[in-house]
Amino acid sequence: MSSTKATLRLSENIDDDGDITVRGADRLVETTREFASIAQTSGCGELMAFATSAVRDARNSQAVLDRVNAEAGVKLDVLSGVDEARLTFLAVRRWYGWSAGRILDLDIGGGSLELTYGGDEDPEVAYSLQLGAGRLTRDWFLDDPPGKRRISALRDWLDAELAGPTKDIRGAGDPDLCVGTSKTFRTLARLTGAAPSSAGIRVRRTLTASGLRQLIAFISRMTTADRAELEGVSADRSQQLVAGALVAEAAMRALGVETLEICPWALREGLILRKLDTEMGGELVVAAR
Repeated sequence: MSSTKATLRLSENIDDDGDITVRGADRLVETTREFASIAQTSGCGELMAFATSAVRDARNSQAVLDRVNAEAGVKLDVLSGVDEARLTFLAVRRWYGWSAGRILDLDIGGGSLELTYGGDEDPEVAYSLQLGAGRLTRDWFLDDPPGKRRISALRDWLDAELAGPTKDIRGAGDPDLCVGTSKTFRTLARLTGAAPSSAGIRVRRTLTASGLRQLIAFISRMTTADRAELEGVSADRSQQLVAGALVAEAAMRALGVETLEICPWALREGLILRKLDTEMGGELVVAAR
């Protein structure tokens, strides 16, 4: 098995009209072409290519998809926000198993925040909100580092945006396990003392609300360049780290969550698991732990 990654940050490449910029589209085409070539030379028999929030919400989404198809030879399927949330929840359920009981999952991407809750493999409640770390960085933070007033204003705005969805989720019942998925949560957990990725995926990692608050007070005073020097923070992620931390803080506060378990599986694994389920004609039960 091999793994290759590239950070596009499409959610930060949206112009004032809501279009993906030429630069962003060029990067998407180039990366898709490159990864399709890697898949072919690696002997991959089938390519599963999906786009999420940034492409889904862009005004010129279809034009960009057509470019990728014509120039890279790859048809990108666009996941809806709810599908993205449900597939991520499936991955979380399969990782922790049925003994975990009722699960609440939070997932922060570049363009959206997914919130899901339920006791089965398909969540009872699923929200996809336009509160991604990249989107908020682009819309809210023009200064580097961001000013205290701007951070305070974003906190208040996030509380208002999350009030309705989180009330709905809390009304569905108390979770037995609260989980955070995505690179943003893994990075935040690492910066608050969780084990590094080199320790392996089976090491238990958590993120606490108190640790997150202390971290925000620290990183919000740093420039993007300084944050990139922190252990576990890549240059690609450093710019949107503060916004991601504020979204995580607001969601945990609104949901009354003090500690999140960090799950190594997320959307990618959910897509693969659903594909395997479909091809096997039924449910494939996988428990990683």
